[in-house]
Amino acid sequence: MSDREASNGSAERRLGVFKTYKLYVGGKFPRSESGRVYEVTTKTSATGAGSGQWLANAPRSSRKDARDAVVAARKAFGGWSGATAYNRGQVLYRVAEMLEGRKEQFVREVAASEGLSRSKAAAAVDAAVDRWVWYAGWTDKIGQIAGGANPVAGPYFNLSTPEPTGVVAVLAPQKSSLLGLVSVLAPVIATGNTAVVVASADAPLPALSLGEVLATSDVPGGVVNILSGGTAEIATPLAAHGDVNAIDLTGADAELAKELEIAAADNLKRVLRPRSGEADGASGTADWLATPGTDRLTAFLETKTVWHPTGALGAAGSSY
Repeated sequence: MSDREASNGSAERRLGVFKTYKLYVGGKFPRSESGRVYEVTTKTSATGAGSGQWLANAPRSSRKDARDAVVAARKAFGGWSGATAYNRGQVLYRVAEMLEGRKEQFVREVAASEGLSRSKAAAAVDAAVDRWVWYAGWTDKIGQIAGGANPVAGPYFNLSTPEPTGVVAVLAPQKSSLLGLVSVLAPVIATGNTAVVVASADAPLPALSLGEVLATSDVPGGVVNILSGGTAEIATPLAAHGDVNAIDLTGADAELAKELEIAAADNLKRVLRPRSGEADGASGTADWLATPGTDRLTAFLETKTVWHPTGALGAAGSSY
């Protein structure tokens, strides 16, 4: 047998290497501590009706995984919130650069996960890249519209400045697996918060791959933590967790959202209800293509107000 025939035979016998999708917690890629996985299949239509071929096994996160993600997010909060807004903008722009470089992979995953044509999937991925750039530009500007000097009747300066809320649990949209996810995640970390993301239950693969992008960008470990599995199973302990400061209910249906609001009220957690057109049951990706406003940037900000005496100048006591 010639060398050429031998090489052709080897090529025919080669088995493809299937990707093992993992969680993204604390800058690392662990499997679920329970060892559980579930099948993810292609969607046969954009409405999600019906399923097709097997795509991969995704890890099914447990309550312990949720607690580990909160610990990682809290540990990362001090450094991330203390970074300059300009630096956070640079980091978010780097995420856009890395996502752009892996665009073809995400087009395939979004098309298979959401039942979209290649052209529509490409448009969604392009919009996701642009969304990172858009929020990167806002990091050092949001303070100018959410804070400022307040008029007071007295010899004082009164200044209000926005500060991040803390650890935010983000329930990603169920239908828009990448663009919707980026649209709810980017404003959270742009303003200095850290996030625990619950990916779309039926289409988690783009979210898990986004974790790989974040790991190869300049995002510090723990700033974003991505979990996959049953939304209710993961979100319930997050809503009740005392070290989670806020929760975004975009990916929860009406019944689950009500239960999570009740759990969040027990520990005075800030709750963001989805706006019209963003809740599950809406038309999915098309709703996320519009240019976002600043609502999500200000949703998880607290206002700190500082009083400072103006003092006096000169012998006449003129103030400044």
